[in-house]
Amino acid sequence: MSRKNVLIMGAAGRDFHNFNVYFRDNEEYNVVAFTATQIPNIDGRMYPAELAGKLYPDGIKIYDESELTDLMKKFEVEEVVFSYSDVPFNYVMTKASIVNAAGVSFKLLGAQETMIESTKPVIAVLATRTGCGKSQTSRKIVRLLREAGKKVVAIRHPMPYGDLVKQKVQRFATLEDLKTHNCTIEEIEEYEPHIALGGIIYAGVDYEAIVREAEKEADVILWDGGNNDMSFYKADVTFTVVDPHRAGHELTYYPGNTSLRMSDAVIVNKIDSANADDILKVINNVRDVVPDATIIEGASPLTVDKPEVIRGKRVLVVEDGPTLTHGEMKYGAGTVASEKLGAKEIVDPRPYTVKSITATYEKYPNIGILLPAMGYGEAQMKDLEDTINNVECDSVVIGTPIDLGRLLNINKPSTRVMYELQEIGANTVETVLKEKGIL
Repeated sequence: MSRKNVLIMGAAGRDFHNFNVYFRDNEEYNVVAFTATQIPNIDGRMYPAELAGKLYPDGIKIYDESELTDLMKKFEVEEVVFSYSDVPFNYVMTKASIVNAAGVSFKLLGAQETMIESTKPVIAVLATRTGCGKSQTSRKIVRLLREAGKKVVAIRHPMPYGDLVKQKVQRFATLEDLKTHNCTIEEIEEYEPHIALGGIIYAGVDYEAIVREAEKEADVILWDGGNNDMSFYKADVTFTVVDPHRAGHELTYYPGNTSLRMSDAVIVNKIDSANADDILKVINNVRDVVPDATIIEGASPLTVDKPEVIRGKRVLVVEDGPTLTHGEMKYGAGTVASEKLGAKEIVDPRPYTVKSITATYEKYPNIGILLPAMGYGEAQMKDLEDTINNVECDSVVIGTPIDLGRLLNINKPSTRVMYELQEIGANTVETVLKEKGIL
């Protein structure tokens, strides 16, 4: 029987996982190509033979998604598998229509086909959009488990933007590990907070191999999700974070709506800064979709290490990159802090951008006057540094999860804005973990 020709649409994460767990050793299929989007400079690479298995001795080439129609013809593709996250429903169906119009089937792999079972209890932290507040939720869970005397190891959704063979299984326990693995800003933002808590976090490409290593040193596995993707592991309890600043998105984004429907508990975050009507709208939507889920109301109170750098100053606000780009947020923690502390002006960085940062604004024109902390590799980190230093302002407000001043040489005074999860009301992360027998 001939093998079915398959193309996997991705963004260097879920696509590789779907291949590993479903297609790699499956003799019914022949994966002819990956396509890449969302993340800069991830096309033109190879999914290496060392990771691709015996059916793919030459590896599999990764193309830009713009070539999709031509690739379907060139490789006589019979099935396209959509494998990336944080996109609106109409975006997914537009891609499906393009594929179907070419005479090709369009497929979305489900949880049963892609989730790996662990020998240890698994807690999954998901969201309906990127930037909802998964990171502070994960940190809260880690603290609770450690206070209970449990060894918890976090596993982060993949961000393998470098050498895929070297990134097969990555373990981070010290800040030096971040340098050893040549981490990007996006990776450091997710790994460093766990390290700062004294914890261990794994990531990489092969999530079967990763969890087997993590199980050796953990009582509990924490899946620290990316974007609004589903967990890669079968979870004993699933928390999904929703954001009332983007009310309604929990119903209309893929696979965030799937993540919502898989929830044991839903955290309605940022109620300290969101509109009351939007909070109520999100809560009602959650109750309609997952009526049996526990609803936790949460705030993300801000702390600023140097308030004087903001008061009365013309400030440049640097926010988390993915949250502003495909996350579509119009503001973040840095913006809220600048407004609360009375900044004289938030300076528009667009006249001062260079190279890849300029290209980011061209691709995402609705970002506005905030600067996304783009850092997918050394060249883009240098572009970010040059852009910050070009901007004519008094100071820089850093709303990212890490101190950019430690990674970049910033020529102006700067301050960090930090935030943690604060539950409000009787339902908390702790009460859910106790009900589920994890604590």
